Amino acid sequence: MSSRPFAAYEWMIAWRYLRATRAEGGVSAMTWISLIGIALAVFALIATLAVRSGFRTEFVDTILGANAHATYYTFTRLDENGVSSNTIADYADKAEALRAVPGVTHVAPVVRGQVLAGFGGRNVGAQIVGMAADDVRALPRIVDPSVGVGDFARYGEGIAVGAGIARQLGLGVGDSLRLISPDGAQTPFGTSPRVGVYDVVYVFSAGRYDIDGTRIYMPFAEAQAYFNRDGVADDIELLLEDPESLERIMPSLWQAAGQGGAFQTWKDRSGAFLRALEVEDNVMFVILSVLVLIATMNIVSGLIMLVKNKQADIGILRTIGLSQGAVMRVFFICGTSVGVIGTVAGVVLGCLFALNIDAIFALVNGVSGGGVWDPAVRGIYYLPAQLKAGDVVTAVALSLFLSCVVTIFPARRAARLNPVEALRDG
Repeated sequence: MSSRPFAAYEWMIAWRYLRATRAEGGVSAMTWISLIGIALAVFALIATLAVRSGFRTEFVDTILGANAHATYYTFTRLDENGVSSNTIADYADKAEALRAVPGVTHVAPVVRGQVLAGFGGRNVGAQIVGMAADDVRALPRIVDPSVGVGDFARYGEGIAVGAGIARQLGLGVGDSLRLISPDGAQTPFGTSPRVGVYDVVYVFSAGRYDIDGTRIYMPFAEAQAYFNRDGVADDIELLLEDPESLERIMPSLWQAAGQGGAFQTWKDRSGAFLRALEVEDNVMFVILSVLVLIATMNIVSGLIMLVKNKQADIGILRTIGLSQGAVMRVFFICGTSVGVIGTVAGVVLGCLFALNIDAIFALVNGVSGGGVWDPAVRGIYYLPAQLKAGDVVTAVALSLFLSCVVTIFPARRAARLNPVEALRDG
């Protein structure tokens, strides 16, 4: 009997074998086990890839949305009085030169300092970032009306405090925060601490635990006066049009900045963590790929049992004219059908998980009594997931490829059975 490959009768025979019960010589139970195993493996792979992509995207977004993409600073040098300093005296001219570089969208001179912030008998260490109001507005994660509290238009009258600091101190908009800096005025008895009291006009949340718990924004001129930085800035922050490809613009920035200083980029600050994430992503993908392989191996055991139970049928089919290729295709259809159905089920489950991860995570957090996700350890406040078409295609391609490959061996074994021996043994 000769016909085109994968003819209708081959599909009909394969379907009869797949739905046959144990009493009829089929292995429907093993078929269901294989199908469920593949579905769960593909679900786990898609869910992991979605969480991986979401975590990296959220982490990078909080970095780029609340920090400079590149920071220019000068090297330590001795001033005319023999005192070491690394401030930038010509920050206005330097900022103008850097602003003229194509690809730079915003430039901001900054004054920085460490202080002890106190309110209501409680104290926390904090970092003061002195920036003009327009420069702070350029950071989308800082001035975000959807999560911020207060009126940022009053920034010139006070300070903007991170939500973590406000939570630790029990601080709210309208309260007065005491700031103590160890680098105060010079007296004959040494350096006296500098104390200032400022009204809190805005409480921001950048989406990062470390930023919200340490950072305070102060108007640039006020920060200059508070930290004795009259006429100078500590560094210059730059925002770029395409922060992911900052290597392309760095030569132009170096040329515009001239000698005596250097740049620190967001990749320099967070590069080690991002590389660790990439290594972890690759390892997790390999491990879950092995999980998919193990799940597809159930197809092999199921088909071997099916071939053994259907030896007499195979002998009859070969006797009435089915070729070796036709028999092989029948059992190949049996194996790959399980793989395809299991893969589709896994894709549906994985996509539903990624799209409803907030509700699922809230349920898990509620059942466990809370504390499942510690932002102090993970940096961000929640478990994100980002479903990408490329990740879904990768999972589907891997599952279907392995399903097809592992099916070939038992299908070839069935095709090579001798009809006479198959009828005798069956």
